Amino acid sequence: MEFTGQISKMVSSIGNPIEYVLPIGEKKLILNKYIGELIQIKFNDEIRCINCNNKIKKTYMQGYCYPCFISLPQTEDCVFKPHLCKAHLGEARDMDWAKKNCLVPTYVYLSLTSNLKVGVTRHSHIPSRWIDQGAHYAIRFAKTPNRYLAGLIESEISKYISDRTQWRKMILGEYDELNLIDKKNDLYEYLPNNLDKYYLNDENIVELKYPISNNLEKIKSFNIEKFKTINKKLIGIKGQYLMFDDNHVLNVRKYTGYNFTIKVF
Repeated sequence: MEFTGQISKMVSSIGNPIEYVLPIGEKKLILNKYIGELIQIKFNDEIRCINCNNKIKKTYMQGYCYPCFISLPQTEDCVFKPHLCKAHLGEARDMDWAKKNCLVPTYVYLSLTSNLKVGVTRHSHIPSRWIDQGAHYAIRFAKTPNRYLAGLIESEISKYISDRTQWRKMILGEYDELNLIDKKNDLYEYLPNNLDKYYLNDENIVELKYPISNNLEKIKSFNIEKFKTINKKLIGIKGQYLMFDDNHVLNVRKYTGYNFTIKVF
C-alpha cells in the first residue's frame, strides 16, 4: 500500500495502547497496525508551508514559511511562553483566534516524561498534549480562565521543577518513580496567594501507554533530508516519534509540511 502527500503531525487518541494516525495528503494512515512490519518512507524533495502552501526550502516552528511564522497567531510568542500572552488585555495578532485559543479554560499540568515537568495546555488539548510529549503519567494542577494566568502559574512552578523534556530519555522510557499526587501537593505550597485559587483538588492520574513492541537500547536520530529514504521495521510510536528496529527514530512533527511517499508492507 502506498501513500503520497504532505504530512502533518500524528493525530492520537486515547486507548490501551494509544492509537496513532498520520495525515498524509488527503488520506490518513493508521500506523498501529503496521508495528512490527517493514515500512518505507521517502522524502520527495518538496516542502510547503502548512498555512499558505508556498513552496519553501525550510520550515519555521514546524511547518510554516517565514512570512507566516512572523504574522500568524499560531506562532505568536505566547505559544511557547504563555506568561507573555496579552489577549486578556485585548492585544493579539488576531483577536478572533485569541478568543478561541487564549481566552478559554486553560490547564496547568504536571507530567512524568523523562522527568517531572510542568506545562500549560488549553482544555481541548487534553490528553493529546500529554501524548505528544510522550508522558507516562499526568495530572491536572490548576485551571485558569485564560492562557496568561496559566502561564504565570507555570512560571512559578518551573522555579522548582523543569518545564522541559529530555527527549532521548523519554523515548527510552527512563524516568524516576515518584508519586504525582504528593508532588502536586508539595508544589501547591509555592503558589503565590493571588494564584492559589486556581489550584485543583483533583487526584486523578492519567496513565498513558504507547504502542511499542520492543524497547530501544539507544537512540539514533534519522535525518530524512540527508538520507532521503527509510527502509526499516517499525517497532513503536511514542510522543511524535516513530521508532525503528535499528535504534533509529524519526521525529514526525519536525517534518510537518514535507512531501513524503510511504509504503507499508
